[in-house]
Amino acid sequence: MSRPTARHESAPRALPSLIATDLDGTLLHSDGTVSDRTRAAVRAATDAGALLIAVTGRPPRWLGPIVDAFQGRGRVVCANGALIYDLGTEQVTRTAGIEPDDAATVIRLLRERLPDVTFGVERADGFGHEPSYARPDLNNRLAPSFRPEVAPLEELLTAPVTKLLLRHPDAEVEDLAETARETVGQAATVTYSGGHVVEISAAGITKASALRHLAHEAGLDADDALAFGDMPNDLPMLTWAGHAIAVANAHPDVLELADEVTDSNDDDGVAIVLERLIEEA
Repeated sequence: MSRPTARHESAPRALPSLIATDLDGTLLHSDGTVSDRTRAAVRAATDAGALLIAVTGRPPRWLGPIVDAFQGRGRVVCANGALIYDLGTEQVTRTAGIEPDDAATVIRLLRERLPDVTFGVERADGFGHEPSYARPDLNNRLAPSFRPEVAPLEELLTAPVTKLLLRHPDAEVEDLAETARETVGQAATVTYSGGHVVEISAAGITKASALRHLAHEAGLDADDALAFGDMPNDLPMLTWAGHAIAVANAHPDVLELADEVTDSNDDDGVAIVLERLIEEA
């Protein structure tokens, strides 16, 4: 797999106007919690005037750990850019999904190439999967009261799809993602964030596309932005931002692209940078 080229920009010497951070593997500890140090750094950055946005592959129902850290206000980019969610109103304010017919086409193309794949369907109103899809226990841990819809795919494709989730019983996730990209071409955006699941969004929809929208609303652009990430689904956001920071535990492609590497997520790498920028501001 080809890797992006690092930009080697100098570190910012003041608190940027816009700070975007991934959650899992980046802001959150490996157990899914937000440390007291990180919570304090996030609040200090927002109190200092920065627009701080969480940008995640998670759906809104999985945002529990960050509500307190972000003081229940602001907006979050969810589902790799397909949704923008308002923490204050607890409402989705923008949706950019795959239309049902387009999702069906993507599924058909992938099934023809990979007969053993199975699919989950993430929508703004919930999650469903076909009976053969092996749903990870993570769903129960993050949203114990949530019960997905289990049905044939044609019954799940009745509304725009924020993400298709693709699993294969044997293929490694990197290989599965590469095959999926080759198969669907420009019809959809293919990425992954770890584990064994490939994530498929509408064509052109990434963390960067949603972040660009929020920046424009605030009168900001990429040069005003700093972004933190750790996995391939963060690469568009990190490429877009004026300064890209990887946590030490990041995927090799992210480490290669980053302008700067901070400590790991479990060592509060994001907080360390925020504290430095606030002190230097």
